[in-house]
Amino acid sequence: NYVVVDASADTLLKLSDWAKDKDILLFNVSATDVSLRQENCRINVMHIVPDRYMLADALAQYLVTMKWTNWLLVHGSTPADLAYADTIKRAAGRFGATIVDVREYKDTSGGRRDDVGTIPPGKQASANAAFAANPDYQIIVVADEDQVFGPYMPYRGGADARPVAGTTGLTATTWSPGHEKWGATQAHNNFEKDFKRLMLPIDYQAYVAARAVGEAVTRNPDADFATVAAFIHGPELQLAPFKGIKQQFRPWDGQFRQPIIIATDKVPVSVSPQRGFPHASHPEIEVDTLGIDEPESVCKM
Repeated sequence: NYVVVDASADTLLKLSDWAKDKDILLFNVSATDVSLRQENCRINVMHIVPDRYMLADALAQYLVTMKWTNWLLVHGSTPADLAYADTIKRAAGRFGATIVDVREYKDTSGGRRDDVGTIPPGKQASANAAFAANPDYQIIVVADEDQVFGPYMPYRGGADARPVAGTTGLTATTWSPGHEKWGATQAHNNFEKDFKRLMLPIDYQAYVAARAVGEAVTRNPDADFATVAAFIHGPELQLAPFKGIKQQFRPWDGQFRQPIIIATDKVPVSVSPQRGFPHASHPEIEVDTLGIDEPESVCKM
């Protein structure tokens, strides 16, 4: 009855269509596409993984809090990179940052890694020079979901190097191996004992899905599927999976409300939402400053 899905958006939608009118509830743990929570939202799909809007908003809040408000955006040319770049632009406008320049990295097949590609005419530069294109930026925000060029960005800026964030450097994530607050150390230790490796974001997301089902069934031991599913959708579900607050799903789009960790590949740096970014619709729920709030949503469950 309860299926954890690690699949693309297209596959998830096909599964949702197949499961329609069946006693099946799907838990999305990997597809970050915003459309799955909006025009393609489904009553039988719950989203544990944050969408790109939530991740970009979490990162933007931290950058603005640190007073890094002028950004150089460097993005790849894949659909995923362009989608992430669009969310960064949205987040900048939402929280008061300025994108002072936008540069597109073109992957040239067989190109040498010491000159990782070029940016098109008018913005022509090697990856090294892409950083120095505009002296007014305070941070480089990278949109490179496949990690083609992003990992080089922190080290090829020369005298004009800046901190790097986005899909490389400082990232927004559901989980970090260095996260220790709110009982997370115990979660890490238990996971490493059982699986002999570090707990990754995808593991955490699957854990939360299982925890949601376990909580719902425990609270409704003799209930049928419809009752358990309604409990998962509703405000009675209160989870505390190592993020410091009680969490549940947003009723308007099935997205799991959760703080987002801002981290490097080694250590957590902060947790968003940051203070000072109020909103009107649910002022008592700070995590609703991340992603699409209820008045903005076009989802019709």
